[in-house]
Amino acid sequence: MTTTTSTYLSIVNNLPAMQAMTAKDPAVQTASAYYAANIGKATSVDDFVGNYRLLSYALNAYGLGDQIDSTALIKQVLEGGVSNPKSLANTLPQWTAFATAFNFAANGASSVSTPTAVATTQSDYVEQQLENNQGQQDVGVQLALYFNRVAPTVTSEYGILADQNLLQVVETIFGLPSSFSMENIDVQAQTLSDLSPVSDLANPAKLQQLTERFTAEYDATYGNSSSSSSLTVAGSSSSSSSTSAAVTILSGIISSNSSSSSSSSSSLFSASLLQSLQSFNLGG
Repeated sequence: MTTTTSTYLSIVNNLPAMQAMTAKDPAVQTASAYYAANIGKATSVDDFVGNYRLLSYALNAYGLGDQIDSTALIKQVLEGGVSNPKSLANTLPQWTAFATAFNFAANGASSVSTPTAVATTQSDYVEQQLENNQGQQDVGVQLALYFNRVAPTVTSEYGILADQNLLQVVETIFGLPSSFSMENIDVQAQTLSDLSPVSDLANPAKLQQLTERFTAEYDATYGNSSSSSSLTVAGSSSSSSSTSAAVTILSGIISSNSSSSSSSSSSLFSASLLQSLQSFNLGG
């Protein structure tokens, strides 16, 4: 029987081949070719944000595809850059990597179209598509792949709390109740620290153990049902068919619409969490 655990292990053990297969998908090839051919024509933030296909590709590469209509927010993020610790990109951690990659403010327009920059964005896009494709079959696999890829970049417990997907995985691993997200943010951070130090996420062996523990818990709890429902992983525009019980594993995700991205149905922050993070510096 195919399980979340067996599927996840099969993918990570054959990751280069899976990535290559995803990159050869006609839709991915078309999108990547357009991006490579046209990103150099974006000589300003306005040019970049004004080209829907370029912006959509770049956002999807960084797991922000659901923010495509938040153009005012995106312009603010890019124009503010990442040099100032209090810039919008640093205040909203899910935007930091994107603003760093497309750092028009500090590095100029040409920096985003160098061969290295283009190759990095294309690689990230392929990885995102691979995860989204898996999520169409099993959202648990998508979350496991996301956790394995993103968790090592987290520098504090607050980084986990600021990311819906990471938090959902951690809550599942340690059996935390849905009410956990309603606790004071500092209490949440201390709880996570007590359960497992964030430094474990940078240890490949411990990270793999945690990821496999997640898939095992997912399998044990939600099993293999014939029912199907539409699920959405935060930052992903793809939906997947999975078990009806699997809806429950995502029901604890906090979702609210902020004024800067009211068109998104899967905001990365609850209102209370966003307010708390406004005065917090990741890595500080």
